[in-house]
Amino acid sequence: MTTPAAFASLAALMADPARAAMLTALLSGEALTAGELARVAGIGAPAASAHLARLVEGGLVAVHPQGRHRYHRLASAAVAATLEALGGLAGAVAPARRWPHGEAFRSARLCYDHLAGRLGVAVHAGLVGRGWLSPAAGGWSATPRGEAGLAALGIDLAAARQARRFACDCMDWSERRAHLAGGLGREIAACCLARHWLLRLPGEREGDPMARRRLRLTPEGARCLGEALGVGGLDLAA
Repeated sequence: MTTPAAFASLAALMADPARAAMLTALLSGEALTAGELARVAGIGAPAASAHLARLVEGGLVAVHPQGRHRYHRLASAAVAATLEALGGLAGAVAPARRWPHGEAFRSARLCYDHLAGRLGVAVHAGLVGRGWLSPAAGGWSATPRGEAGLAALGIDLAAARQARRFACDCMDWSERRAHLAGGLGREIAACCLARHWLLRLPGEREGDPMARRRLRLTPEGARCLGEALGVGGLDLAA
């Protein structure tokens, strides 16, 4: 069981605004350099390196050297789920105010390696509503109908089953409803991006840690997801 001291130490790591901005940017699922994370956090390179060293030491971020570069990413899906849950808690306890991050971010975004926002919630609801998923211990399992439908969409079910959890709920902090995480959530997002049903919004907005997570649903994506899962009426298409 986590001790109060360990809990406080972990909370302190995330409490600094610069480190919080870096962690939020890494929820895009991308591996980013210290320079990219410094620009996101609005700080200089030496300060960014010091913050990243603390995050690595605390087990929240992992480093992958490649040639002259060092790429940083969240240490695990568990870290990503914790950050998303904290976002939901922050929204729940903060005073009511206007949504501050833009409708594009609320409509469709990445939560580490799976879909979130209105689109992610709608995909989850569509999978359950069409009878493609059924409740299982700790999450969801694919029904025979679901396996056929997911395979027809091009979802790699074998890869999804290699994950620690095949399919599970992740509470969406902007919508306060569940979107789909686990291996299946990851493979659905990967398929949508590979087929250009979803596009990452271009550009890196300096000082905006959420910019890299925004997605846009293309007309082809809206058609395919609408036909397969009934996802529609969200005004998400480009």
